[in-house]
Amino acid sequence: MAERDANPVYVVLGATGGIGSELSRRLAKGGARLVLGARDGERLRSLAAELDALCVGLDATKPEEVDRVFARAVEEFGRIDGAVNCVGSFMLKPAHLTKDDEWAETMSLNLGTAFGTVKAAANHMPEGGSVVLLSSVAARVGLANHEAVAAAKAGVIGLAISAATTYLPRGLRINAVAPGLVQTPMTRKITASETSRTASEELHPMGRLGEPGDIAAAISWLLAPEAGWITGQVFGVDGGLSTLHPMPRRAAR
Repeated sequence: MAERDANPVYVVLGATGGIGSELSRRLAKGGARLVLGARDGERLRSLAAELDALCVGLDATKPEEVDRVFARAVEEFGRIDGAVNCVGSFMLKPAHLTKDDEWAETMSLNLGTAFGTVKAAANHMPEGGSVVLLSSVAARVGLANHEAVAAAKAGVIGLAISAATTYLPRGLRINAVAPGLVQTPMTRKITASETSRTASEELHPMGRLGEPGDIAAAISWLLAPEAGWITGQVFGVDGGLSTLHPMPRRAAR
């Protein structure tokens, strides 16, 4: 058990994104052996070289390709201790303006990839371990123009809770992290505009947007043995947006 804890083996899907790359660097710094999966081959190879990690290019919307990444991890290291799905998308449109293909893509990238991750983990982690999925604060708080992504991310929560129950006897822990707005390349359309950025900052009770490190820290903890008594939970890492309704800052002073 000591050797298992000292050098855990983790699979990170969506490893080249803002949160995925920060998480991968944090895990590598802690001594983990990583198997990184992403669609952008050039960025994936660069990150893997930086972290001395194994990389496998994939389209995570295809379950068979997700399964191949997990199988490759077992082939290389003999086991998998944890897996994270950081694949996702960010589209802001009201329902009546959302095209059918945009809806389908949003569901596939956010919910479909999460389901594929759980399925692959169930097939390739017979000794148990930790699986972390990414939901969103939009699945828990009504935010305008988030219908498609909110539906997909709410599905991730339902998936995590149900799968945590199903695979509990196998020792497979499954949890979700639900971020607020995080500053990543995917959200640059919002954060690049001073007006929308300021509005987003004010929306979060703590008065700032999230950083990739905020989310990576929570995921890393859920992967670790210290979180071994936690499963079927949804952790809001959102600057208080999902639960707090503070007084105006001027009045609070």
